[in-house]
This record gives sequence, structure tokens and C-alpha cells, in this order.
Amino acid sequence: MMNTIAVIPGDGVGPEVAREATETVTALGLDLTFDVLDHINADTYLETGVAMSEDDLQRVRRAGGVLFGAVGDPRVSSTGYARDILLRLRFEFDLYVNHRPAALLHDRVSPLRDPARRAIDLVVVRENTEGLYLGVGGVLRGGTKDEVAIDEEVNTYLGVSRILDYAFSVARRSVCMVDKSNAVRHGGQLWQRCWCEAVARRPDVETSHLYVDAAAMNLVADPTRFDVVVTNNSYGDILSDLTAQLAGGIGSAASVNLNPETGFALFEPVHGSAPDIAGKGIANPIGALESAALLLDRHGHSGEARALRDAVRRTVAAGRCTPDLGGTLTTAQAGAAIRAELLATGW
Repeated sequence: MMNTIAVIPGDGVGPEVAREATETVTALGLDLTFDVLDHINADTYLETGVAMSEDDLQRVRRAGGVLFGAVGDPRVSSTGYARDILLRLRFEFDLYVNHRPAALLHDRVSPLRDPARRAIDLVVVRENTEGLYLGVGGVLRGGTKDEVAIDEEVNTYLGVSRILDYAFSVARRSVCMVDKSNAVRHGGQLWQRCWCEAVARRPDVETSHLYVDAAAMNLVADPTRFDVVVTNNSYGDILSDLTAQLAGGIGSAASVNLNPETGFALFEPVHGSAPDIAGKGIANPIGALESAALLLDRHGHSGEARALRDAVRRTVAAGRCTPDLGGTLTTAQAGAAIRAELLATGW
């Protein structure tokens, strides 16, 4: 069932944007079908206490990948709900790469003053299965004025070396490794050791190293200097949101959670469930559509992926987009405008 894609619309604006993504892929007339698991959401969790059942997981296993909407609901206070869906999928399928591209949608949506520095076109490669997000740690004397909370960051030689190798594999001209090895001593030493080994394996690629605070500063000052930025789980989470904003906004940002060895991948807009605008019909579908373009690339439809990205940029340039990008269209209207652009160009 490699041509069947599991779809998990999820919560908040997730179903709204996932619908535009699946309709757009369907409009391309490809050999891809969708298995929609629209019961994996907060409603089901609140009713049953189960975020994702074993049967659900087996349906995902039988698919050729996952198109994800968003997870998170203000009615659910526990972080365990989201972890039991998104992080569970990342760990169950060892999706150790989080690949987050950022390319300028249009000059007018860049927050940067200098036109020469607006044309961001880079990828943040984030280690996806280690670091601070493993949940290692605990609380002592919880709920008292003497409470102590500890979260442990975990780095392994395998985890660090393989994410660095992936970063080099997708580089067009350069790789910048970001860490905080001057302050985070033990994990920093491991990242530095693995970095030196990776650089030695790829002398043909330009390389650089920045501490995470300097990287954030340099990304804002001139993002055009970067091609691939590779870093750990928490730093990658933060820096990829920064680069998304530099490219036009978090609502337009795409990502893929990937295991390069197995080929299994989960495609996900970065914006989250955005409960404050859920149901209002104003969510930006571009993040989901750009994630669908990444899906098309992975399934051998690079021409269609390129056409979809071009259609997105033409609609944004024409102002046929949602309010966050300066337009007046609803989520559905913005998706329809992009499909109309595809149709106009013969797709």
C-alpha cells in the first residue's frame, strides 16, 4: 500500500488545512490514495482516554507515509496527549530527521528591511528523536515552594552522526552546524566530535559552526548566507520557527519527519492547531500544501511538486491568499485559488 497515504487531520485548524492538501493532491490525478483517520483527535481522547490505538498504528504502518494536520486542544491540559500521537509516531518509525525548508514566498511578506537579504532559501535539519524532548527527568517535592524540576538532554553518537550525515546529503553548497558547546559541556563535546568526523568525510562541502545565539542573530541579519543548518532537537525547533517567519510566516511553513533508510515519512505543517482561529475559515493552507509538495517529491512526483510550489507563489504574488499574508480569502478559497493556478498551467 505504498501509494496509500494515511491522513491524520487532528485538531484545531488541522482538518481545515489537511482537506485543502488532500483535495489538491487528488486534483493532480496521481496514483495516490488517502486513508483518513479523522477519529484521532482530542474528542476521541477526551471520550476514551486513548490518543491513538494499536489498530490506528497498524493502519499507519500499512501506508506509504502520513500527511498530518495538527495536534493540540485547549480542553486537554496534559502534554501526554500530543506526545502519544506525534512524538509516538516519530519514535515508533524512528523518524530521526526533521527537515524544514524555508524559501521566501514573496518579497512583500518578508520582515527584513534590506531587499538584498530577503531571499531566504535554506533547510533546517533538526535531530528529531533525542535531546530534551525524550521526557527524561522528574520532579522532586512537586507542588511546594521547594519544587525541583529536572529535564535531561540525551545525545548519542549514532543519533548525532546520522543527522549530520543527512544534512550533508541534502546540501547544495554548505552546511552550518549549530550547538552551544561552549556552555553545554558533555553533549557539546559529542556534537563537536561527530562534526569533525562528518566534515572530514565531505571535504567537497563548505562548512561552518555557530553557537545557537550567534546563529539566531546571523539568520536575522542575513539568512541568504545559509544553505543547510543542522542542530539538535530543541535548537532546531526554535530556529526553524525563526526561519519560517523570515520566509513569510509560520502559516506557510512545511516539514517532513523522515527516516532516510526506510523511506517512511510524516509530512506536517509547522503551525500547530491554532485553536484561536479554528473554525473561522481563515487558517493559511499553504503550510499543508507545501508539506504535500514534500510528499510528492518523496513519492517520485517532483514535477508536480514543483508545479504546486510555483502555483503557491503565484497566488501569493497576486494577493489571492489568507489574511496572514495580506489577502482576504478563506482557507477553502485560498486552496481553490492554488488549484486553479495548477489547472491553468496544465496540471
